[in-house]
Amino acid sequence: MKETRFFYVPGAAEAGELPADEAQHATRVLRLQSGDEMFLMDGEGNFFRAEVTLASAKRCLYNIKEVLPQSPAWRGHLHLAIAPTKMMERMEWMVEKATEVGCDAFSFVLCRFSERKAMRSDRVEKIVVSAMKQSRKAWKPRVGELCPFRQFVAEERAGRKFIAHCYEEIPRKDLFDELTSGDKKDSCGDDITVLVGPEGDFSIEEVRMAIDAGYESISLGTSRLRTETAGLAAVMMMHLARKIKK
Repeated sequence: MKETRFFYVPGAAEAGELPADEAQHATRVLRLQSGDEMFLMDGEGNFFRAEVTLASAKRCLYNIKEVLPQSPAWRGHLHLAIAPTKMMERMEWMVEKATEVGCDAFSFVLCRFSERKAMRSDRVEKIVVSAMKQSRKAWKPRVGELCPFRQFVAEERAGRKFIAHCYEEIPRKDLFDELTSGDKKDSCGDDITVLVGPEGDFSIEEVRMAIDAGYESISLGTSRLRTETAGLAAVMMMHLARKIKK
């Protein structure tokens, strides 16, 4: 039995041709030929069963045979905002796994104690696409550019907003308990944003700034976590709290 082949094609219903990098993989690596079946995903909630109509060294054209709309696996908009780690491969690993679990958006914030001051969002975008295909996600998470902390917290956002930190002098609640208690569900909706800081944590001034902007002070459990572990834990908690039961 042949493995089902998925390709990411933005606007797949109208495109009629795989993007260059996907075409190269289809024709040079998988050696697809005219008449072969493949599946496409547009990153906007749809899968497509398609047939290859032309396969050359650089191009792969297709004809859509069936549109397969997908149902969401979780409620609301799940948004992780995180300070990139000094070793970028750790952040890339986290983004890959968080995409596989299920998340709608990744934002990257520049904080007072951030050791990494720049990053390539295009590389992160490629990792997200690869993880989306691997895990058969119908919606592609949005990847944001690196943004100053002050600017990020000043932006309006729907739903509940949280900041995870380790300062004992600022009262904190457990994130998962807050998401599953149901006390604010009706008034705030299902959208969630969680802020995770750099290796040295947020500064206490940043935490207070976020709280003043409407963010709730939370912990991610009793263990002291690495930044990338904290980010993945936050995504898992959001996903489990908003998972749609089949």
